[in-house]
Amino acid sequence: MDAYKALAASYDRLTNDVDYEAVVDFYRKIMEEEGVHPRSAVDLACGTGSVTQLLARQGIPTIGVDLSEDMLTQAQLKTADMDNPPRFICQSLDKLKLYKAVDLAVCALDSLDYITDPRQCRQAIHRIFRALNPGGLFIFDVNTPEKLRAMDGQVFLDEDDDVYCVWRGQFDEETNICSYGMDLFQREGKRWVRSFEEHREYAYSAPQLTGWLREAGFTRIRVYGDRKLSDPEPGEQRIYIKARKGVLK
Repeated sequence: MDAYKALAASYDRLTNDVDYEAVVDFYRKIMEEEGVHPRSAVDLACGTGSVTQLLARQGIPTIGVDLSEDMLTQAQLKTADMDNPPRFICQSLDKLKLYKAVDLAVCALDSLDYITDPRQCRQAIHRIFRALNPGGLFIFDVNTPEKLRAMDGQVFLDEDDDVYCVWRGQFDEETNICSYGMDLFQREGKRWVRSFEEHREYAYSAPQLTGWLREAGFTRIRVYGDRKLSDPEPGEQRIYIKARKGVLK
């Protein structure tokens, strides 16, 4: 089964420990550091729209882009009652084409890692560059290779009253991909329905990603530790990267 198809309806309950407000607050710190005051934004691989919603609540007209129609359905339901709800588009990032350029592009929760073909990831970065206005800012995060390799052989459990999820990690050194099979049990009335999904993430290195950013034309590229305005520390589990379009170093 495709990733995020069965999971979409339960995704927010299983990730209720994710501090989306802290993620968006870190974006704000980078924007302040760069002197960027966006008049428009795109949330790439937006999922159920948690980050999209927070950006829109700040008065920034925001577009949410995701490849999963099921996740976008949840995002639309979540934001339907907003005065100025985001617009959502179903696209893959390597074929990204917005109806208008934006000032800010963000991509949260290691979503670029899900592009497991490096050629497509490189193409996605070029597409994101084109989607930005001059001076536009791109911020994203990825899991570090150290974190993905450490997931090999690990078993994880997430649950609440209506959903139970067990997933097992496996890292393939030859393909540089971490796969995790996910057994999902969801309550439907008095019965439980079982489904299975496989999620895969490519272990991109910071030099690989920053190289593609430079190739695309980005400048003022910087790598941060996990939600801190400083360089990553040894053993960092997640890094953030920012880059600008058409701004001198």
